[in-house]
Amino acid sequence: RLSCIRNNVWLACCGVASAGLAVLSSFGLLLFCGVPFVVTVANAPFLILGVGVDDMFIMIASWEQSSRKKEKPDVKSQLAETYGEAALSVTITTLTDVLSFFIGTWTAFPSVRSFCLYTGTAFVFCYIYTMTFFGAIIVLNHKREQGNRHWLTCMPVGVHKDQAEKSCLYNACCIGNCSRQSFQPESEHPMNIFFKKYYGPFFTNKWIKLLVVLLYGAYLGGSIYGCTRIREGIDLRNLASDDSYVIPYYDDEDKYFSAYGPRIMVVITESVEYWNETVRLGIENCTQNLE
Repeated sequence: RLSCIRNNVWLACCGVASAGLAVLSSFGLLLFCGVPFVVTVANAPFLILGVGVDDMFIMIASWEQSSRKKEKPDVKSQLAETYGEAALSVTITTLTDVLSFFIGTWTAFPSVRSFCLYTGTAFVFCYIYTMTFFGAIIVLNHKREQGNRHWLTCMPVGVHKDQAEKSCLYNACCIGNCSRQSFQPESEHPMNIFFKKYYGPFFTNKWIKLLVVLLYGAYLGGSIYGCTRIREGIDLRNLASDDSYVIPYYDDEDKYFSAYGPRIMVVITESVEYWNETVRLGIENCTQNLE
């Protein structure tokens, strides 16, 4: 936002910091418990950041919607209403993510087990910090706005006698505009107006709803077909570094020996009279039958 009071830069930074705290807490706990740290776990913070920021947007949107219902809502009731609307969505999302990653700990690959355990635990801490730490930050930011304080310096914003002679840049930073007028409540956000007046009515049209159902059916059919065509397995060359000798080895094996298939060996576990011609013929017939 352009307003120096309604600008929520610090609120967004604290939302990102909440996800960072979840990563530190979960990694610290699991390392303290002796869970091995593998290279694939280094990708987990990016997943946690995505989910944490998504939860942050849900919390902020619910807070702003609850604040518009009353002219001067009580902070406690407003926060309770925010949790009543946002907590359900955040909880369901967290439960599905945690369940998905904890199921992944049953795999036979140790690296995948560690990755799923670290990521699933980080999701739990991300939920805890969102419901506690970030909720408190929202209230503090609300008190800053109620006190007409600047988003960066938290200093009171308003028109004073000595500001009449100040430059336009100073007034823009201190009172939010160059016209030397005090702060006025901000109108509804343009994005909310777009979804309410244009996007929502467009998709509630009966022909558009029918088109959406048809498109979803085509998407579902394509997804089912793709599941039947998916090939399970892992390419071992992807596990090696780019300059490893393993990559050209597998390339040559696919190029020269892929048509022959795996090598099969027959082991005779008993003592055999190889000098006996009848025994030799029996072994030869066995080999031919195997071929």
